[in-house]
Amino acid sequence: MKALVAYYSATGNTEKLARAIYDGIEHAEKEILDIKEVKDVKDADIIFCGFPVQAHSVPGKAEAFIKSIPEGKKLAFFATHGSLRGGQLAIEAFYYATSLASKGAVLGTFGCRGKVKSSIIDELINKPEHRSWAIEAQGAIGHPNESDFEDARAWAREMIVKGRAS
Repeated sequence: MKALVAYYSATGNTEKLARAIYDGIEHAEKEILDIKEVKDVKDADIIFCGFPVQAHSVPGKAEAFIKSIPEGKKLAFFATHGSLRGGQLAIEAFYYATSLASKGAVLGTFGCRGKVKSSIIDELINKPEHRSWAIEAQGAIGHPNESDFEDARAWAREMIVKGRAS
């Protein structure tokens, strides 16, 4: 089995998570690349695709990559976000990513918190419609952390097993 870990990272959080996922992949040929460096995915049996959740969605660079994935590929999405783990905004981004990959087989998703730039929090905290999220995002300082990475490594191993079985 050949696994590709492809990621888009705006602040470095998603890249750190991608490296943990890469480290968690065992008993498989593997490669890790920034999305902009990916030339071809045809040899990959499973593609781990990562992105930062932005405005509870998939950033344009990751969206274009996901849309380019050929039919029948096995996919596993991962993301970093300022929200609490399992929060609605991150879930919406995963739903959207899954809709973009309608030609592929999505095996699973993994999300964890990632530190949000203070300038973004400062900009949104005074806007009533974004205030609660900005307060929540302040708690993402220090993430992703070693606990997040261990969870990501375990998830990667689970996705490989699932990919082999399907």
